[in-house]
Amino acid sequence: MSPASELLSATLAQPDFHPRLPRQRRLYEAAKTAIHQNQLGAGNKLPSSRDLARDLGIARNTVIAAFEQLAAEGYVTSAPGSGTYVADLQELSAGMRHGAGAAAPDAGGRAAAPLSRRGQEITAFAAGPRFEIQPFAPGDADFSSFPFKLWQRLQNRVWREARADLLDYGQSGGHLPLRQAITEYLRISRSVKVSVEQVMITAGTQQSLDLCAQLLADVGGTAWVEDPCYWGARRVFQARDLLLHPITVDAHGMALGADDLASDPRLIYVTPSHQYPTGAVMSLARRRELLDVAVRKNAWILEDDYDSEFRYTGRPLAALQGLDTDNRVLYMGTFSKVLYPGIKIGYLVVPPALIEAFKSALYDLQRPGQLMVQAALADFIALGHFSTHVRKIRQIYGARRELLRRTLLAQLGPREGHGVRISSEESGLHLVVELPDWADDVALARLAAESAIQVKALSTYYLAAPLRRGLLVGYAYVTPEKIVYYGKLLAAVIQSGVRR
Repeated sequence: MSPASELLSATLAQPDFHPRLPRQRRLYEAAKTAIHQNQLGAGNKLPSSRDLARDLGIARNTVIAAFEQLAAEGYVTSAPGSGTYVADLQELSAGMRHGAGAAAPDAGGRAAAPLSRRGQEITAFAAGPRFEIQPFAPGDADFSSFPFKLWQRLQNRVWREARADLLDYGQSGGHLPLRQAITEYLRISRSVKVSVEQVMITAGTQQSLDLCAQLLADVGGTAWVEDPCYWGARRVFQARDLLLHPITVDAHGMALGADDLASDPRLIYVTPSHQYPTGAVMSLARRRELLDVAVRKNAWILEDDYDSEFRYTGRPLAALQGLDTDNRVLYMGTFSKVLYPGIKIGYLVVPPALIEAFKSALYDLQRPGQLMVQAALADFIALGHFSTHVRKIRQIYGARRELLRRTLLAQLGPREGHGVRISSEESGLHLVVELPDWADDVALARLAAESAIQVKALSTYYLAAPLRRGLLVGYAYVTPEKIVYYGKLLAAVIQSGVRR
């Protein structure tokens, strides 16, 4: 067996290497990864399709199809009568930079920036890769637990009804039965003060935040945000040219200081029930203080209740909105965490005075649709399937969270209490491994990535200078077997980073 065959064979044998992909796609991914990592260097000759098929024990047509895909994307080149060779990616990239896809040079010969200043700022912190389905990626839910067949039956029933009105955009804030179901759910489970008219169906939290930023704040206005802060909220506010004023988060949530109170925000973004990313719960005193400040400063509070379903002990905490007597809070939630990300359905509860404006803007700016999906979701909730599903995954996630804690503690041993501490809050989809102040959590996250572990550095969520170091470790989309396996690897990475 040739070295290239051995390399590809070892990669394909890894149990977590794209196990659900077709064979030709898995081979293509293995070869592409090896080329990017320079394990198959430029100019290296690949085995013939016949030899590689024999070495890997797969059909020759599978190898040919993989080679054709690699060639089409420029990873390999074929010379008739000679063989297939790994392309020089650096040379290819240089050609692309000087070709048609390059930015046109300015008068001084410099390449003009292809993005606006706003675009450069928004894309400087690439958030997309954080949601790849890899062990311990924070924020990911196990949507493989979703009841596919039941959902299919509900959708089929909606389509059989052949209602033409469900093919329209939906100009009334969303499908009425879904808004009614959400209203009842929020009243009972979250103590939200809400009428059906106040509920707007959006495409998720990002769209809810964007609507609020456009309708409630002008360019150059100030938004108070938690520090550390959810990256998605930061990006939306930056895209709308708002000035971000970071406010420190401690064990009791957003902690307003004299310097903070000297500024006048238009928006105040908070995650009071389970602060993202630290997990802190805002105390009742802080909640009341924030509501008073919003009234005095004529500001709007944007309450992001992104994972309230995932509390593993006791009842879910009441929403901040339920304490609001002055109609200063806009409350938002999403079904992406509890059902599946691609459903792209969230909800926004607005104060009565804002109903008509938000309903009009939602239609004019976003052209909402997906009424067929909304109708199926309304039935899913009304028939009791939603509450059943929540109970099921809450039990699954709670068990995985406890297993991850036990696995890490067993490996870290006495280091817990010597600068390393594992968060103990019983909620959410991730836990935080807090590190000593002198530890480099960014370097540890990179080191973990070398073992295919997708944790995130706590310090990268800060706008101001980081006050804490740590790693965000997700546990929802990880099977128990992988939690134990990768948990031990992660503990070893952590030990290497705090060893002095």
